[in-house]
Amino acid sequence: MNPLFKKPVYVSKPLLPPLKDYFNRLQSIWDSEWLTNNGEQHQEFEKRLADYLEVPYVSLFSNGTTALTVAYKSLHLTGEVITTPFTFPATPYSLSWIGLKPVFCDIDLKTMNIDANRIESLITKETSAILGVHVFGVPCEVKKIESIAKKYNLKVIYDAAHAFGVKVNGKPIGSFGDISMMSLHATKLFHTAEGGALLFKSEESKKRADLIKNFGIETEDLVSEVGINGKMSELQAALGLTVLEQVKGELKRRETLTKVYRNLLRGIKGIEFIEEIEGVQLNHQYFPIRINEKVFGRSRDYVYSKLRENNVYARRYFYPLCSNFPFYKKSDSSRSELKAAETVSEQTLILPLYGELTEKDIDMICNIIIREKNGAN
Repeated sequence: MNPLFKKPVYVSKPLLPPLKDYFNRLQSIWDSEWLTNNGEQHQEFEKRLADYLEVPYVSLFSNGTTALTVAYKSLHLTGEVITTPFTFPATPYSLSWIGLKPVFCDIDLKTMNIDANRIESLITKETSAILGVHVFGVPCEVKKIESIAKKYNLKVIYDAAHAFGVKVNGKPIGSFGDISMMSLHATKLFHTAEGGALLFKSEESKKRADLIKNFGIETEDLVSEVGINGKMSELQAALGLTVLEQVKGELKRRETLTKVYRNLLRGIKGIEFIEEIEGVQLNHQYFPIRINEKVFGRSRDYVYSKLRENNVYARRYFYPLCSNFPFYKKSDSSRSELKAAETVSEQTLILPLYGELTEKDIDMICNIIIREKNGAN
C-alpha cells in the first residue's frame, strides 16, 4: 500500500526563524567572544521572556530537567513529593536524582492532570511538596492545590513544560505555585533548541536558583552553595530571542489548525479531545485525542499503526505510565490505585500540530482515522 503522505509528518516541528535574523545575533556573540556565563544575549533574553510570560523573575537553564532539579534544591525539599504518573519521565526522574521520593497520585479523567481531590489522602509527615504538571497545556486545579498546600504547609512546583503562554482567568500560568518550570526544548511551541526556565514571584528565589545553577559561586572569593552547571549558553539565548519574534504568528496558526481538527473529529463516537475551557487561554502546543476502543471499534494502538503506515508519526503520550517503569514498580511510589491514569495512558494519541501543516494535511489525517472507524463497523 502506498502511504497517503509521501514525506513523514511528525507530531511536532521546531519553529525556526529566518537564518539571517539568527546570524545577526551570532555575529554579535562572535564580536564579543562571550559564549556563556550570563552574557548580553542571556541577560536580554531573561528580561524579554519575563515580559512575554508576565512574571516578575525568570532564570534560564541548559534544559528543563536541570531546571526542575534546581527548583527542588532551592526550595529545600526533603522526603516525599506528590506528583502525577501521567507525565514525561523527567518529572519523577528529576526528583529521584536528588534523593526525593515521588508519590504518584491518580489523575482526573477529563483534564488528565493530577486529581486534586486525591492529594490529601497521600500526604504523610514525609511530604514536603506537590508537583503538578499542566498536561498538554491544560492548567491543574491551581486554587484547590494552593489550598491543600497552605493547610499542610507544603511547597508547590508546577512542571509547565507544555504551558508556554497559557493563562487562567487572565493570570499567567507562571504566577501559580512557588516555582514553575518551562521547557524550551525543540519539540515545544517556543524553544531554544535545548533549554529550560524557572519562573518566580520573588527575587530571593531567583537569586538562590541562579547561585545553584552556577556551581554555588557567589563571588570570586566565595563559593557558598553546593551547586551544578545548569547555565544556558549565549547561543541558546540568541536563538530564543530570535524565535520569540515568531511565536505569536505560530500561536495564531496553531489555533486555526486546532479548530480544523475539532470540526472534523467532533461527533465521531469514541473520540474525545480538549475543547475550549472557560477562563483558560490555551496555547495549542499539542492536539491530543483519546480513543475509546469499545465505542470507536479500534484501539488507540491500531489507529497509531495505521497512521504510521501512511507516514503520519503520531505519538502515544504518556505511554507507558511513569509508575510502570521498573524502577518505580519496585518501590511503593504507587500507594493508591491509578485507574484513571492507566485508562488515559492506553487511550491517548497526539496528532501532528505545527504551523507549517496545511488544513488539507489535517483533513487527510482525520480521514485516515475516520476510515478506520468506518472499517470497524
